[in-house]
Amino acid sequence: MQIPDLTTAAVPLQSQGDALAAVQGDALLSSSIWANIALAGVSILVFLYMGRNVTSARAKVIWGATLMIPLVSISSYLGLASGLTIGFIEMPSGHALGGQEVLSQWGRYLTWALSTPMILLALGYLADVDRGSLFTVIAADVAMCVTGLAAALITSGVLYRWGFYVISCAFFAVVIGALLIEWPASAAQAGTSEIFTTLRALTIVLWLGYPIVWAVGIEGLALIQSPGVTSWAYSALDIFAKYIFSFLLLRWVAANEGTVAGGGAGAGMGATPADD
Repeated sequence: MQIPDLTTAAVPLQSQGDALAAVQGDALLSSSIWANIALAGVSILVFLYMGRNVTSARAKVIWGATLMIPLVSISSYLGLASGLTIGFIEMPSGHALGGQEVLSQWGRYLTWALSTPMILLALGYLADVDRGSLFTVIAADVAMCVTGLAAALITSGVLYRWGFYVISCAFFAVVIGALLIEWPASAAQAGTSEIFTTLRALTIVLWLGYPIVWAVGIEGLALIQSPGVTSWAYSALDIFAKYIFSFLLLRWVAANEGTVAGGGAGAGMGATPADD
């Protein structure tokens, strides 16, 4: 039996150094990453200051979850900037860029898988939803990010990419359904309906932007083929969906901690003696 020659690959392997060079050689791409690193760093300091006087247990959970958002982001964006979580993949036949190597920012999906559950955890505690609903929504959110990662990385066939994209959108529908239908009633009982409504609208509108960018960008239909433009689209969404969202939430919680600590009659998580 003839032993295959493993010393020659059909497609040369790309190193982290190659990915780093690609990032540094694209000013638009590089700026979209470093802008988020800078904003995440500033947000960490601001959120630490804003939460300095929070004392109630429920408010501390909201503050802790919110603080994790920029902490995860700065770590993830450093991964992108260094070439650790970014690399080249060859698009499958049938894709608009079939047979071509493109730069995949797959590390963004790790960011979303860790940061978006923190957003939902903060919203869930703000609305005082029951733990079963909170677990289900967060689980659906993580599944949405993982299947989105699969859609971005599959190179064996374009239909597999779109198949995972559809599955990811289905998990997203579970999250949207809870935010629109189930959680508002809990927020009303908890006395946080006004701020919850604002943050819910901000979250839904911005989160809808991610699958749209995927569909029109390099990973999907490739109507936008510039890695820098695609990266800035994702980064701009991150800025508003994470840092602006978190600032608005923490500002309200700090000013209305009594409402947050008290919860609402019949609310899912309820207040504990530590909240009083």
